[in-house]
Amino acid sequence: MSQYLSIDTEATGLKEGHYMIQLALVPVDISQKRVFRELGKEWLVKCPSFDELLPRLDEWNISHNRDLIITANREGLSEAELRKTVHDYLTSDAVKTVFGGNRPVLLGKSLSALDIPMLKRYLGWDNYEKYFHHHTLDVTCVARFLVDTGVLPPGCESSSKIIKYFKIRDQVNHTALSDAIDMGEIYIKMMNPGPQER
Repeated sequence: MSQYLSIDTEATGLKEGHYMIQLALVPVDISQKRVFRELGKEWLVKCPSFDELLPRLDEWNISHNRDLIITANREGLSEAELRKTVHDYLTSDAVKTVFGGNRPVLLGKSLSALDIPMLKRYLGWDNYEKYFHHHTLDVTCVARFLVDTGVLPPGCESSSKIIKYFKIRDQVNHTALSDAIDMGEIYIKMMNPGPQER
């Protein structure tokens, strides 16, 4: 299979009971070496207010996601609206054309730690199984394998390092859409690192 759906979420934390605040989806076609940026979508997801969440937020979220949390609380989609929006996106003609009617395989970074649990929680298990293939492709796990085999240098199992290694950008932006696009670009580059990247 050469088509993937790159996913990224931003959340108020990594532990159980935290809230999704942003979701992005971007189709990727490895055979064409193409990230479909024009089909990439990012949505804010409603969460409690920043003040209400503050006692449970870690320092990173307080310093990096404060404005995003405030905006998500004010403008984000409810869970029901998010389910409908994701359904409409995945069943749109443009997205169906990329995947040829198949359930997309999710691609991303650290999928099992945050993105997949959040998707199952917000979309529901039945919808998750209906929309997405049971296989997933974690780019950071593939990078770790390539580091172990000597194809990539040590440190490239980190998304912040591999993004610099492949000269995609100097640092991770930490928005859902930017991270989802980056993971698609990184995976395409990992298919054939080439001498210019080594």
